[in-house]
Amino acid sequence: MDELLDVAVIGAGMAGIIAARDLSAKGHKVALLEARDRLGGRTYMDSACGDVLELGGAFVHWTQPHIWNELRRHGILVNPPIEVCRHYWLADGVVHSGSAEDFFGIVSPLFERMFADSRARFPMPFDHTAIDNADIEKETIEDRINSLNLSSYERAVLEGALSGVVHSYKDHGIAQLLQSAATYFGNFGAFFETAGSWSIQGGTKGLIDSILADTTAKICLSTPVTSIIDEGSQVTISTRDGQTIRARSTIVALPLNTIGDVRISPSLPPVARSMIEKKNPTMAGKIWIRIRGEIEPFSITAPAGKSPLNALRTERYVNGDTLVFCMCCDDAAIRAKDSQGVQDVLRMFIPGIEVVDIAYHSWATDEFAKGGWMMNRPGFFTTGAVDLRKPHGNIQFAGGDISDSEPGSIEGAMSSGAQAASNVSFRLAKVQL
Repeated sequence: MDELLDVAVIGAGMAGIIAARDLSAKGHKVALLEARDRLGGRTYMDSACGDVLELGGAFVHWTQPHIWNELRRHGILVNPPIEVCRHYWLADGVVHSGSAEDFFGIVSPLFERMFADSRARFPMPFDHTAIDNADIEKETIEDRINSLNLSSYERAVLEGALSGVVHSYKDHGIAQLLQSAATYFGNFGAFFETAGSWSIQGGTKGLIDSILADTTAKICLSTPVTSIIDEGSQVTISTRDGQTIRARSTIVALPLNTIGDVRISPSLPPVARSMIEKKNPTMAGKIWIRIRGEIEPFSITAPAGKSPLNALRTERYVNGDTLVFCMCCDDAAIRAKDSQGVQDVLRMFIPGIEVVDIAYHSWATDEFAKGGWMMNRPGFFTTGAVDLRKPHGNIQFAGGDISDSEPGSIEGAMSSGAQAASNVSFRLAKVQL
């Protein structure tokens, strides 16, 4: 690519797509470079289980300003969740069941205790450094649960309820979850609704197509980047296939766990480098299960490490069968299980249930993801992520993994992409004066 671009955006997930659209709308010459042969990053739709399924990120909410603005802009609606009739939860090695009132009557008070200090810790959730949270940054989710002095039964119920977003209680820091609760006025249950209830009509692909219909950015698929060198007056980007791309500025919108695969010069600050090296620990996965017949809507929760299937919910019905989606804390456990294995686990909760088919995409082994949604390690949420969001010369980072707004979500990715585009556009305007 011989021309000098204004901006090269690296990574065509939701952050990169929004950044490229916004910058091109301001008249900048933009290229969007994507390693995969498709757009969308860790959102991905494919035909499976007799339907078209979201195998990656999918859920949105009207309380999330960036995604909701995009949906309204393009006339796209959301699908309401099915009301669950029966809840099953694994605790102390025993399967319990009851109504929604029974289950949330136990879980809600536990959430309240666990996140009681969320608003005090993050009084302005959009500003992660508004107060000194150095002490809380050292705390893991396991530390916080230990501090509650719960019975073994209460602990198992709480850990199971968290398993839809948590991969490992000892590897994730509590700070991110406290900020998530604080965003929704200290109500973790409200945050939980935004994280896994409402999906996009027509799916994420339809939204992506609508967004990119508004851009003049040049889209380059199957273009993995190997190095980014800021030379002061421009950034030189090298690709795996030998291309050299030059731009006045670049936005790196890659998953945290793949940034280390790219040589970046000059070197980043120590805390940012440490966060990249230690990585996002989430090695969880999402599996779809097609169950024979239209059965009563249900949910299942089980603590991480106690079951290969951890957070399941009926999603919809298709051709007389039931589609269930499941968040699994250990991706390796999913890959080790075939339809029969999944059925065996499900029958622990619902005897006689029959699995027709399963579908999943392993994000943990995906070369261009190397992990699932973002859950920060202790010590990085208010340090490394903050450092990565700052401009590094002509290099700006973006993405749901480092967003200051709802990290790990589509909203977080879009928010980060929009902010990065605004920062870069402002910088380019100053240089041209």
